[in-house]
Formats: sequence, structure tokens, C-alpha cells
Amino acid sequence: MQLSRPAPSPLRASVQERGKTRIISVTGSEGSFQAEVLGDEQESWIQFFADAAARIGTRAPGNRRVRSELPVNPALRPLLVEPISNDILYGYGDPWARRVEEEGCYYLAATSNDAPQSFPILRSNDLRQWELAGFAFPAGHKPDWALDEFGSADFWAPEIHRIGGRYAMCFSARQLNKELAIGLAWADKPAGPYLPTPEPLIGGGVIDAHVFVDRDGKAYLYWKEDNNDLWPGLLIDLLFDRPDLSPVLFPDEADQRTVELLSSLWPWIRQQEPMERFFLLQILIEAATQDYADLIGRLERQRVVEAALDPRIARLTAAMRTPVHGQRLTADGRLEGNSFRLIQNDLAWEGPLIEGMCMTYQAGRYFLFYSGNDFSTPEYGIGYAVGDSPEGPFRKAEEPLMRSSRDWWGPGHPSLTISPDGRPLLVMHAYRAGKAGYKVFRAVLAVPLLFSQASVEIDPRPLDLT
Repeated sequence: MQLSRPAPSPLRASVQERGKTRIISVTGSEGSFQAEVLGDEQESWIQFFADAAARIGTRAPGNRRVRSELPVNPALRPLLVEPISNDILYGYGDPWARRVEEEGCYYLAATSNDAPQSFPILRSNDLRQWELAGFAFPAGHKPDWALDEFGSADFWAPEIHRIGGRYAMCFSARQLNKELAIGLAWADKPAGPYLPTPEPLIGGGVIDAHVFVDRDGKAYLYWKEDNNDLWPGLLIDLLFDRPDLSPVLFPDEADQRTVELLSSLWPWIRQQEPMERFFLLQILIEAATQDYADLIGRLERQRVVEAALDPRIARLTAAMRTPVHGQRLTADGRLEGNSFRLIQNDLAWEGPLIEGMCMTYQAGRYFLFYSGNDFSTPEYGIGYAVGDSPEGPFRKAEEPLMRSSRDWWGPGHPSLTISPDGRPLLVMHAYRAGKAGYKVFRAVLAVPLLFSQASVEIDPRPLDLT
């Protein structure tokens, strides 16, 4: 497939497909090369862009950079660092952990991506020894509305909550039209089995549902508007038609070459499945994330200059915000009242997105924990915001509470439980250093917390699970 652009470019690319293997030929002013990309997984594309960086001077993937400057975080306590079942294919991403007092033990549920059995549910008496209690949706029992194909399905971020006398699991999955949606399923016990509702609770590109039950028994559902896959495509589509904007938006020469490469491949990239499209555009996301606020500022100035000449710029700048919404949830799992917006990405460390929320009431205030930046890189971290109501407004802490350390990269998607000695315990996933990426194994870590009315910090007293 020979690819071309509507405007002349110093770089040309072609793609030959042989099943899952792609032969990509690139010719440019900085040199030429041909690469064989084996498979459609993220690691294959990271290797391709690493080769491109060495051969034609594009941006090098962040996952391949040495991070020796990262500090050691002695407060992190690993809870799960190995698979406990061959049916758990990718580890324990997006872990929901909670002590269930009715049974006197801890439960943990995790993302399963496209695994045949969705959402492993683990059980432990002490947070040290874990057993597989089952799967929320065994093979053949997934929701009828959800895509169930290896390589295409995405079952993400399950949470289990007791609502109205039953256990409700909220989760994210792709609908048959490949849009992400939030589903709900019910069970009589935390371990399931779970019966999903016939239709999604919310559709239209939303993920990371979180349920918070307040002291008065009112339940709230929070979710994130998923623009992760939207804005990179809008950006490269704009630059495909408007190469004159590349040096305006990306002053760095390596980033400009990266834009040229992706623009040359864009007619082919836009035809790929959603997650592979994300892998292909991740190098652009990294370029944008390096100075995300400045990039949005340059786009806003360009929007003002061009006014009505190119409305795509206004749409792009709107899509580069990923707000978190909330709404009341009834005891039988219906949304009621009006939705409200809590926070959106507007701090430098958050980069292109926020997601993975968790609400708690501590020290007379409401604390909203969340994740920010690209989940598959060391830039991912955990922040928090403080408010006087579960509907906000919330004031964010300027700096993240958790960042990558020398041993663990990309801590994220927090949940809150109680440690065996009675302290608030923040549970999260993280990659082993140097091994971040989609479908790469994620371990479960924890840190105890100390709350005050205005802030939260890591409890320096070690977590003793012996």
C-alpha cells in the first residue's frame, strides 16, 4: 500500500501486509529504512519507533529511555507480584480492593483486557496470601452487548460494591460498534457469578466507572469521558492536511520528523483497530505530553488566528480535555438527576488525560484520588483533590501523590481499603521498572495514608503484613 499526502512531504512511506506482519518502507531526507513489524502488539510498535529514531531522527519511545534518576520509594508494599493462575493473562491492572466485612476478608478484582475469562476476583484474609475466587464473567458468559474477540475486546477496571442488599459490579467494555461503554452486573456474593444488565449503563466513549456510597447511603457513579483515542487521531488528521502547522505546534526537529512519519502512515493507521491505532500514535502522544499545556496554548492561538477558517482546531482543543463526571445512582442501578463535572486535566504532570478515580470521606472532607498521564509509560501517576461534597467543587493538589520510582513504574488506578492494623490503605497497580506497556504484567502495590482536612500524605510507618 503506497501512501501519499495532499501536500508534498520530504518523507514517503509504504506498507505491505502479510497477515499480522507489516513491512514498512520509509524514505526521507534523513535517510531510508525498511522494518518488519511482527504482530499488532504495543511492543512491536515500540521497537519500530525505536528503529525509526535511530535511522531517521524521529522521537525515541519513552519506554526505551533509561530512568536512573528516579527515586526509591520505600513506602510501597507489594501485595501481588506474580500471576496466581494461568487464566490471569496480564496481571492485575486497575485493581479494585476492598475489605468485605460481611465475610471478614479482602477481595480484589482487576482488568482482564481480551482474556477469555473476564475480571479475575481474588480473595485474601491478610493481603499476603491470595486465592482465585473466580471470574466475574467466565468464558461464554460475557454481556451480549460487549465485544468478545481476542485482540479486539477490552474489559477494564471492574469495581464491586454493595448496593441495596446486593453486590454490583461496574466495569468498562467495548460495545459491538467498538465504542467504550460502562456496564453493570449483579450478584449475591462478592465472588459472583455476575449477571450483566441487558444494555450498558452509559455509552458513547466512557470508561473507569467508580461507585461511591456516602455516609447517608446515597450512591454516586463517577466516570471519565474517554478522549484518549479521539484527540491523537484528530491531531494527526489535521497535520496530515496541514503540514504547515507541524513546526508551529512542534518546535523540536525530532518531533517534526515524527509528525512527518505518522502523517505519511496516517491513511493506513486510521484503518486499524482502536488499540493498535493507539499504539501507532503513542509516539505523537509522548511528543504532545512533553509540554502539553504549551501545545494547547499554541493550538488556542492558532484557533484565534484562523477563526472560522479551520473549525477542526477548536474541536481538537476541546477533545484534549478529559473531564470526570458524576451522577446519582439508585439502589437498583439507575442513574437519576443531572450529571455534573468534577475535574479535568489541567495540571502539567497530568498531560493528556486523567482517569481511574476513587472517592473517600476522611477527616471531614471528600478526597478524590485519580490517575494522570499515559498509563503505559513511566509518566503515569496518582493525584488527589479535596472537596466538601461528593458533587464538588474540588481543589487539586498541585503535585502527584505517587510517581514512578526506581523499582516500579506508572503507579495508577487507585482504590482505597483498610489495612489489617486499621489504617487507610491506597492500593494501586504498577509495572516493574523498564517493562511498561499495554498487556504487560502489572503488580499490585499499597501504601498507608494519613489524612488531614486539607491534604493527604503517605504514612511513614511501615505496613506490617507479617
